Amino acid sequence: MLVYRIRQHLQRLSNRRLRAVLLLGFSSGLPLALCGATLQAWMAVEGISIKTIGLLTLVGIPYTWKFVWAPFMDRFVMPFLGRRRGWMLVTQILLAALILLLGTLSVREQPLLVALTALALAFVSASQDIVIDAYRTDVLPAAERGLGAGLTVLGYRLAMLSSGAMALVMASLWGWPATYAVMAALMGIGLYATLTAPEPVLQIAAPLTLRDAVLLPLQEFMARPQAWAFLALIILYKLGDAFAGSLTTAFLIQGAGFGIAEVGTVNKGVGLFATIGGAVLGGALMVRWGLYRSLLWFGLLQGVSALSFVWLAMAGHRFDLMVLAVFLENLTSGMGTAAFTALLMALCNARFSAMQFALLSALSAMGRVYVGPVSGVLVAALGWRSFFLFAVAAAFPGIWLVWRQRRALNAL
Repeated sequence: MLVYRIRQHLQRLSNRRLRAVLLLGFSSGLPLALCGATLQAWMAVEGISIKTIGLLTLVGIPYTWKFVWAPFMDRFVMPFLGRRRGWMLVTQILLAALILLLGTLSVREQPLLVALTALALAFVSASQDIVIDAYRTDVLPAAERGLGAGLTVLGYRLAMLSSGAMALVMASLWGWPATYAVMAALMGIGLYATLTAPEPVLQIAAPLTLRDAVLLPLQEFMARPQAWAFLALIILYKLGDAFAGSLTTAFLIQGAGFGIAEVGTVNKGVGLFATIGGAVLGGALMVRWGLYRSLLWFGLLQGVSALSFVWLAMAGHRFDLMVLAVFLENLTSGMGTAAFTALLMALCNARFSAMQFALLSALSAMGRVYVGPVSGVLVAALGWRSFFLFAVAAAFPGIWLVWRQRRALNAL
């Protein structure tokens, strides 16, 4: 029976849609570190001031505001490769060129040009995300959304590992220009995926005007009977997970007394592979369970996983418990992410998928963005054990909304 199920999943992976989704996930994740953490490491090695490095984090702003120009990419169509793949090809060529250019600059002698190039890289990367999200929403049938979401996370995390940890190792051996040149070449994976990806079966006409591309997606979504409930669900579903993960590193160092090397090995190593495993497992289970059951059970698991940190806070410096807590938190978070991404795809109208997915994903990011300052205040007032209990409690409003919307979710 187990062999049969494994064979089924391998057969699903052989279809062109899911293969394209996996490779496009890699293409989406690759530029993120190259204009963020990896670039910061380069500047730190060159002795650039911490104030300058801190200001450089602002180049990531396009990722949070991509819904502003998403209607433009819904409205206008390139004269080649269809409505979504044409934009994907253009953005991927630009990304490869910008990554290559960034590697030729001197972070010490040309800091302004480096910052502007990194900003342009982030903008084009966010634009690529818009059309990849829209393409995935358009091309995947309902039965493949969960597995497609899991494969997206797999590709994305592998890309971040390549442009993050692997890039740092390469830079120590070959230097930064050669490292960025290799990363630019890896964008060829995305180009291959775009050129070989199938077109959606259902061809949807673009909005007639840019005004329609802005207003009609909002009007269409808000006209749905359950619109406000879905918006609340999007904000609240991963709220408990966001609280639990917001100060994990600080807790492991300050609260549980682990060293930086231990935290780096477990939190980044075990955590990364647990997230990938959770996303793939969640996507595979969604094929069998469907959207509603997956959202409900994965939400419960990612909510109660914070209890492992409560246990660690009570036990203190226990390496085995740290590994267990980090593994469970990242595994269940990956499962929840797979179901949540499938939900966002299911909520999008194919005519406006670029705008609606960008807007809904930006709305879902509110929890991750704003819980950080609140978390610090809560830890100072309550202590670590009570804070993680609060994180568990914060997960239940989203779970309740899933149960409340079970009929609507089953109909998606």
